[in-house]
Amino acid sequence: MHDSVGNLIEIQKEIQSKINDSIKIPNIIAVSKTHQMTNILPLINFGHLHFGENKVQEAIIKWQNIKSDFEHLKLHMLGGLQTNKVKYAVSIFDYIHSLDNLKLAEKISNEQIKQNRKVKIFIQINLGEENQKSGVSISNAVDFYNKCTDNFDLDIIGFMCLPPNDKDPSKYFSQMNDVVLKSGLKELSMGMSNDFIEAIKFRSTFLRIGSRI
Repeated sequence: MHDSVGNLIEIQKEIQSKINDSIKIPNIIAVSKTHQMTNILPLINFGHLHFGENKVQEAIIKWQNIKSDFEHLKLHMLGGLQTNKVKYAVSIFDYIHSLDNLKLAEKISNEQIKQNRKVKIFIQINLGEENQKSGVSISNAVDFYNKCTDNFDLDIIGFMCLPPNDKDPSKYFSQMNDVVLKSGLKELSMGMSNDFIEAIKFRSTFLRIGSRI
């Protein structure tokens, strides 16, 4: 068994041990950025479904042919998305986790119409109001969601966050849970290799796990 498959099984067991009946089992996004396809293929052959990339160009080079061969795979854009890369992002990604401004929302909307392809989208929240991170402020999250759906007909399914590195993530995950409940959306993209167990407690539905796999 390839190491990555063994690691994934361990993580699945860990998650299973923390889940109770009121929490649905979250999806694991294997963050495959910077990894060669030779390391990723064992996970695909094992039956893993969700993979994440940070850069559009890298995703196209790595995944275009593979996605033709494995049409069930779901590819997630996790990094910041520049408007000049939207055309390529819409063509290859099934999910975008980093919508954070109306100009980008409009560009995605226009590209989806041109390509006749709809992508599932998360709004990125800047929980700690950190200057170095992009994202919508938590107080503006529901209003931003309403604008994106009303004006641009985007398929927004939930919210994504990167809590501050040096603080206990629980407080921030709790705030995200509140925002999702207020908005009526169902999905939360939060929790990475170092804090995914905490994220599960606050009903994360997509975990972005790289180094642990």
